[in-house]
Amino acid sequence: MALKNKRILLIISGGIAAYKSLDLIRRLRERGATVIPVMTKAAEEFVTALSVGALAAHKVHIELFERDDEVDVGHIRLARDCDLVLVAPATADLMGKMANGLANDLASTILLATDRPVLLAPAMNPKMWSQPAVSRNASQLMIDGAHFIGPMRGEMAESGEEGTGRMAEPLDIVAEVETLLDTDPKPLAGKKAIVTSGPTHEPIDPVRYIANRSSGTQGHAIAAALQRAGADVTLVSGPVALADPRGVKTVHVERAEEMRDAVLSALPADIAVMVAAVADWRVASASGEKIKKQAHGGVPMLPLTENPDILKTIGHHPKRPKLVIGFAAETNDVEENGRAKLTRKGADFIVANDVSAETGIMGGKRNQVSVIGHDGVEHWPDMDKGEVAERLVAMIASRLNG
Repeated sequence: MALKNKRILLIISGGIAAYKSLDLIRRLRERGATVIPVMTKAAEEFVTALSVGALAAHKVHIELFERDDEVDVGHIRLARDCDLVLVAPATADLMGKMANGLANDLASTILLATDRPVLLAPAMNPKMWSQPAVSRNASQLMIDGAHFIGPMRGEMAESGEEGTGRMAEPLDIVAEVETLLDTDPKPLAGKKAIVTSGPTHEPIDPVRYIANRSSGTQGHAIAAALQRAGADVTLVSGPVALADPRGVKTVHVERAEEMRDAVLSALPADIAVMVAAVADWRVASASGEKIKKQAHGGVPMLPLTENPDILKTIGHHPKRPKLVIGFAAETNDVEENGRAKLTRKGADFIVANDVSAETGIMGGKRNQVSVIGHDGVEHWPDMDKGEVAERLVAMIASRLNG
């Protein structure tokens, strides 16, 4: 609920990317925001006010001169009664009006009257975006204090052309809104953090590998939470189906040895949170060609060798971070095994969880952990992995700043 109690005035202007605004409304509301929608006349050619209003659960404002609204000068009220004005999509026409102080409809009048932060998500044909007039308008808007996200490079929906002009994706826009409205203190400002996340894939041959069920959700959530707390974060991620957290330097690896090397390259650091489910073993000599059943007359022998212990390496390293936290995924004797790892790995804390099949935690969206330290154990209740991340980062900040 990062945007809880925030009021976002969303202006939808007339472009094919307006269809993305429907998902954008949903994503903003998921995070606790109230969305007040405003549509231009042209926007109605692409999405309906009925759809927008239903998703926003709010009246859609379109007309500049609405009898009921103008009793209290509706465009002024809308311009001020919000925390941020978001224009998505922002067309060349609307940007031109803003840059030149023109106001002949509700949307442009609100933009001229507002004293709130304004975030623009441009969307237009690449040739339009590269026009000198549009570039001048964008530059002037930046000078005037408007914030931009995008446009992005890709294929245009309306023409199939490739180039820069696509509206940023809804989740990226939401993240930018969160950043602009984030007034929370930054307890980890000036601190450097390393996080590992996801599984590792240890090759058997070019098409097979040893892996595990880790999704990377918890590690990525912790990296994002550390970044929001002000830390400079390097995330070393194994193969996952997750987007890189915004504002986080992400290094992509596959094998445990690659992950170890990337972590060591990121030293020195103040914080290390080793969340990745690193494979304990790898095939001693991976085949350069696909192993054929016929060649072995049955099941091939695959001698294994031990992978590097990244947490232990960091816990005993000459450049050891001030705070080292490891994760222990266990299927039995969770606390006992976690305590044993605490000393053996040289960690300050072990975050242990039960990943036996019946819990559904491995690869799931929730987690229930025990935080094991040298002075005791805290048992945290079942919660969303994002909540676990926020609580863990709060603990980290308390330890480093206490």
